[in-house]
Amino acid sequence: MARPTRPEGEITRGTTAPNRLRRVDRWTAATQACLLRSASRPLVVDLGYGASPVTTAELFQRLHTVRPSVEVVGLEIDPVRVAAGEAYLAALCRGGPSAAGAPGRGPHPMALRAGGLSFRRGGFELPVGRAPTLVRAFNVLRQYDEVAAWTAWDRLCRRLAPEGLLVEGTCDEIGRRAVWVALGREGPRSITFSAHLESLARPSELAERLPKTLIHRNVPGERVHELLTDFDRCWATAAPQSVFGPRQRWLAAVESLAGSWPVVTRPPMGGRGRWRLGEVTLPWSAVAPAA
Repeated sequence: MARPTRPEGEITRGTTAPNRLRRVDRWTAATQACLLRSASRPLVVDLGYGASPVTTAELFQRLHTVRPSVEVVGLEIDPVRVAAGEAYLAALCRGGPSAAGAPGRGPHPMALRAGGLSFRRGGFELPVGRAPTLVRAFNVLRQYDEVAAWTAWDRLCRRLAPEGLLVEGTCDEIGRRAVWVALGREGPRSITFSAHLESLARPSELAERLPKTLIHRNVPGERVHELLTDFDRCWATAAPQSVFGPRQRWLAAVESLAGSWPVVTRPPMGGRGRWRLGEVTLPWSAVAPAA
């Protein structure tokens, strides 16, 4: 008998918590609504969801409001975590979101019984039966070196549906600082910085959450370092706006930054509506590592 193939990748630390990924989920639901609605059978993969399946259930809840027929599959290498996900789902179906500890209002349990949410064992090979419309991989590549992270990007992008998207990034333990990259089959497209503005001292604090392909590039001579340095300068210049609150200061800093950097200024990824949430998105080419 053939031995089962081992999932591709390494087991992560697994640290997670309710609402930790709310920033990237909010961005995904708002900016990728057309992608989800245009797909005939939208399949979303949450890769490496960790020791608790709660953030996968939250992803399903948030995308369900955009496309009720969306299917979300949580993938984990550790079979113990997969079992925990299946137990969580069973509790969710028996008594609704509150029974399993899912925060807020979620889809009716019947939607879950119909196959909208599931958990299974797998890694970078994405054993989900068909090419996914969207893959979320958050806090997965932190333990890899830079070369391995680039390889993982290539591996995952090749497995996307033709118009699919990979969202890969990192956030802090309570989801107040996050940076993510959106990638298509052709590679990285954009980078988004997101922060809880009331606790932000300066934009360069987000450097700790840069993706693995950039975090060691935050040094003089690299574009991402230049960007964060200029962003801090714009933030300092916008200090007088602090009397109206950190949101107004952020808006002023982003508008100033857009004078010298290709900040995305139009919806759905840009504009004051996104900026007011503590976000700013730029094309990947603005920060791509020097050759």
